[in-house]
Amino acid sequence: MVNYIWVVMILIGLGFAMVNGTMAEVNEAVFSGAKEAITLSIGLISILVFWLGMMRIAEDSGLLSKLSTLFKPLISKLFPEVPSNHPAMGYILSNMIANMFGLGNAATPLGIKAMEELKELNGGKNEASRSMITFLAINTASITLIPTTVIAIRMNYDSANPTDIVGPTLVATAVSAVAAILIDRFFYYRRSKKG
Repeated sequence: MVNYIWVVMILIGLGFAMVNGTMAEVNEAVFSGAKEAITLSIGLISILVFWLGMMRIAEDSGLLSKLSTLFKPLISKLFPEVPSNHPAMGYILSNMIANMFGLGNAATPLGIKAMEELKELNGGKNEASRSMITFLAINTASITLIPTTVIAIRMNYDSANPTDIVGPTLVATAVSAVAAILIDRFFYYRRSKKG
């Protein structure tokens, strides 16, 4: 469905450019945008490889398992339907830790595996369970300690202080995570009262 939306948007843009006689500007934007995308991607790869390597070191050293143990009591309260020894709990914790370090690319496969496990726990139903909704809310509004991708972009564009974004990002993501949990709980309790 998203592919169709993109095709329609591109066709509308091209049609608008033809009607207004700005096809030369569109061609220039396409080629300069492609060049900039490649440059940005190469710059991001080095930062992401570094942080993925750091995550691997943290995993091999046992730091990730210690962080998982630290967060497990909180996560168990957020996901009371998920048994503490279920694989979904491990994927949820790993996803949250990867998101904390700003590694969305590493967190995505863990999030997909967590959702698959939560769906299995829900009996394979197509309707989202309470845990699936909570996980989606937390994953979307996760707390980020180190926004690696944003730092890499700022470094790529020669920012004077690329890490200045860390403090505001921490505050913003903490507020969004708390808001997501409160809204999730509000609608859950409201729905359970009606049912």
